[in-house]
Amino acid sequence: MANRRLEEIKLLALCMASDNRDAFSRLVEIHQQGLRRFLLNLTGGDEALTDDLAQETFLKAWLAVRSFHGLSGFKTWLYRIAINEFSTYRRQATRYDTSSLDNDWMQIADSASETAAGDARMDVATMLQMLPEKEKMVVLLFYLEELPVKEISKITGMPEGTVKSHLSRARVHLSKIR
Repeated sequence: MANRRLEEIKLLALCMASDNRDAFSRLVEIHQQGLRRFLLNLTGGDEALTDDLAQETFLKAWLAVRSFHGLSGFKTWLYRIAINEFSTYRRQATRYDTSSLDNDWMQIADSASETAAGDARMDVATMLQMLPEKEKMVVLLFYLEELPVKEISKITGMPEGTVKSHLSRARVHLSKIR
């Protein structure tokens, strides 16, 4: 873990000092899998949207790498950019087409009802989609990315108590879904 942190610091220094694209490519390699997994779950399995959001995240990180001050970890900073990109996408999607979002939600709810009625097991992705957006985001960061509450707080901009509340509410919501 310490070696990885040192490597990350070295790569960041190279990026900032000389716009070293190879160093940034290595940072992308280190963080790409986890970031894409997080975004894929956040987008409900939409691979094309995940690709777009991941690409925008890394592009914005590259363009702003010199503004990274190291007050948090690079991963925290990167995930914050990803959440901002996802939020921007959601705002724009809602602005232009709210009916499709409502229909998607109804389809998920309908499929959940049918699954419960048939005593079949609901998959995790469907369960996550039934959570409110902030709860889903916190659950993904805590359980899937295994980040501590303090880091989630930095990524989301929520106070630690709010993160804990969202986790607690999400557990209650998930326990009621069968």
